[in-house]
Amino acid sequence: MFPTNTEHHSTTPKLAQKIGKSVIGAALLAGAALGGAAFAQLPPAQHAGSIEYVTGGIGIDESTAFKQAMSKYPLALTFAQRLDGKAAYVSDVSVVIRNAKNDTVLNANANGPYFLVRLPAGKYRVSATYENKTQTRNVDIQAKSSAKAVFEWH
Repeated sequence: MFPTNTEHHSTTPKLAQKIGKSVIGAALLAGAALGGAAFAQLPPAQHAGSIEYVTGGIGIDESTAFKQAMSKYPLALTFAQRLDGKAAYVSDVSVVIRNAKNDTVLNANANGPYFLVRLPAGKYRVSATYENKTQTRNVDIQAKSSAKAVFEWH
């Protein structure tokens, strides 16, 4: 019932290798045609009440995804630390965002150097704490635009 021809058995793995290489090649070409977008995805969005946010950016693929998505979020935060004259991205940053009434609308931790937030238009005060050092930025979010704030510790 099963073939006993050894030639048949030796060509089957070669055929599988060729098919596998073709599939991988097609996937790489598709990714290149999309500008690498097929490989760069954001982590899942998180929610704090009605506020949606996404945080991360560790590794080149995820970092690229965040840079591409920044303009699609009303607020984009970036965290870095100056080490030996160079900026190095940091994570484990505590982020608190307060509205114009000084109500806390978001209190979360960044688990990467990027933090993207969907907030309604308005004025906000963003505090970021890294290694017990807090910095604060005022941001004005306009409808249909993106505000950016960079936090760099020395």
